[in-house]
Amino acid sequence: MSVRVRFAPSPTGHLHVGGARTALYNYLFARAHGGTFVLRIEDTDAARSTEESLGGILDGMRWLGLQWDEGPEAGGAHGPYFQAERRDRYHAHAQALREAGRAYPCWCTAEELEARRQEQVARNEAPRYDGRCRTLDEATRRRFEAEGRPSALRFALPPAGEVAWDDIVRGRVAWQSEVLDEFVILRSDGFPTYNFACVVDDHEMAITHVIRGDDHISNTPRQILLYQAFGWDTPLFAHVPMILGADGTRLSKRHGATSVGAWRELGFIPEAMINFLALLGWSYDGQRELFSLADLEQLFRLERVGSNPAVFDTQKLEWVNGQHLKLLPEPERVARVEAFLAHRGYDLTSRPAEWRATLVRAIGDRLKTLADAETYGAFALRDTLETDPQAWADVLGRAEAGPRLARLADRLAADAEFSLASLETALRGLASELDVKAGDLIAPARVALTGRKVSPGIFEVMWLLGRERTLARLRDASARWAAETSGVA
Repeated sequence: MSVRVRFAPSPTGHLHVGGARTALYNYLFARAHGGTFVLRIEDTDAARSTEESLGGILDGMRWLGLQWDEGPEAGGAHGPYFQAERRDRYHAHAQALREAGRAYPCWCTAEELEARRQEQVARNEAPRYDGRCRTLDEATRRRFEAEGRPSALRFALPPAGEVAWDDIVRGRVAWQSEVLDEFVILRSDGFPTYNFACVVDDHEMAITHVIRGDDHISNTPRQILLYQAFGWDTPLFAHVPMILGADGTRLSKRHGATSVGAWRELGFIPEAMINFLALLGWSYDGQRELFSLADLEQLFRLERVGSNPAVFDTQKLEWVNGQHLKLLPEPERVARVEAFLAHRGYDLTSRPAEWRATLVRAIGDRLKTLADAETYGAFALRDTLETDPQAWADVLGRAEAGPRLARLADRLAADAEFSLASLETALRGLASELDVKAGDLIAPARVALTGRKVSPGIFEVMWLLGRERTLARLRDASARWAAETSGVA
């Protein structure tokens, strides 16, 4: 069998991390089996579907490196790949079901259905359609049609029985068909419902494996019944576990960023997102945690996806991201930082290549996300310095900190070379002359130059700032110290 899988997002919002994981598992399964990965857009909800959402989904897929073999922009022999362009196909198949006695028109209004639902709830019954339009006599049907009453089309359930399948992830799953109601397949506006369009599309696109979140399990028995009504082969199903937040509830906006685009804006790189998403339910050997996309294409197996919910651990994602940043060659890491900072409004094109590389090198292992370059590099990226109040209070509590900063400024002003080596020589030489530890100079200088107690190495900080800004900040801090410790300010 030639494997064919699909990812079918709705363009009504951003590419959610749960959807991205589903896309990833489908992509990896196709690549591992030499199969085809199809991208299909389920845009039948015309009121909520937007071009902006579609663009965000496609951009997110490309950013993650999940290139589809068939679908929008790629084309293919099984198109169209937008459901809104397939309405004639749904109507033709719906008519075939009606002619076979497996579907019937329903003229019940939304108000009537809601009133009956409320009555069922009051009787402690499970709300479901009572099937009354299925038993209408022919004269009544003709009268309703002649009056032009709008109608939906419902699926006629077969006699009660078991609907079961062998799920690749969850094992055998069985439902009793009597718990299902006779669901709508075409709405009164002519648009298909999810379950009906999904089955028609998967059949016509020759999908062999349906890999999706386990929130779709309740849809599966309905879809299997539709396959059986048409006499079509049923694909194999794999329902992957739900993604939870740290509090054990379903991942939502209250847990923070939930879309791929939002994590990208926060400075995460695609290699790390792919690696992390793969581990939300799948493991290789229980030990190894770092994988490239190429690794995953070779190693991924659906049989190693567990059925227990996966927890979206932000700290784990940050660790994975930091590891992948370390794995990048330095020129590539610098380029990623430059691109991120440019997106944040910092123009580094006038800076020499060595300056940009030194900035990234100086941040070192603190670079867990690309955003850390802005956080730890703000002292050099911005002309206006923001000083942490607690850090400045520490400087005020140091005896002779102001005069020592002024002496350091004078010593550095005389350093013609102003290199990393000469700056270190100058600072340590001054500390020796003052008979203090180098740290007694470095600590207040760090706050004066960066506004923080924690920063890249002090000599890299000075070099990145350059002579003019370094001297100005040291002298400003010295003057402020003097003013505040004397009670003038």
